[in-house]
Amino acid sequence: MNGSQSLVKQIVDQLNNANLDGTNEVVIAPPAIYLLDVSRNIKPPVEVAAQNSYTVNSGAYTGEISPEQIKDAGIPWVILGHSERRSLFGDSDKIVADKVKAALAVGLKVIACIGETLEEREKGVTNQPVWAIGTGKVATAQQAQDVHHDLRKWLGQRVSQPVADATRIIYGGSVNAKNCTELATGADIDGFLVGGASLKPEFIDICKCKKN
Repeated sequence: MNGSQSLVKQIVDQLNNANLDGTNEVVIAPPAIYLLDVSRNIKPPVEVAAQNSYTVNSGAYTGEISPEQIKDAGIPWVILGHSERRSLFGDSDKIVADKVKAALAVGLKVIACIGETLEEREKGVTNQPVWAIGTGKVATAQQAQDVHHDLRKWLGQRVSQPVADATRIIYGGSVNAKNCTELATGADIDGFLVGGASLKPEFIDICKCKKN
């Protein structure tokens, strides 16, 4: 829940003038109130995502945005299951799964988030670094790669190897211009979900980060 009209315009102008070559797919997710304005003013190859959507397409759910409304507005992407939605608003795995199903059903492209808290990591429960999001603590490139490798292996075993190979698994957790190049060396790291750094000029450098 960051930004203002002036900041959003500044970010859009920076991206439009960044000479992005389309090698890296770039998707930005402004607050809902700015979605239409950003969508109308951002230039390709950058695309736009909503930060959340609901499990159904219509009804008495004041304050929610349906996946069908997002699709109707011409927004192609939606982020679901972000750690803040889970920790602050009670989005359980079941709720996130229902949201993903509803979004896919109307043709939206989904960035589905999974992760762990610092307490869970210290107990050895899971590996994904929610503990790194917005904290300045960053998983090492090897830690991130190990988790992404395990996730891809899980997809191969539980779904199919073609699906595992085709799924893009992106890392989110205090990514910035200084660490993105090293993180990108991981064979199973297919990109980044950028938080605070997306509000700063260094976001352009992250967008241009190349996988070796």
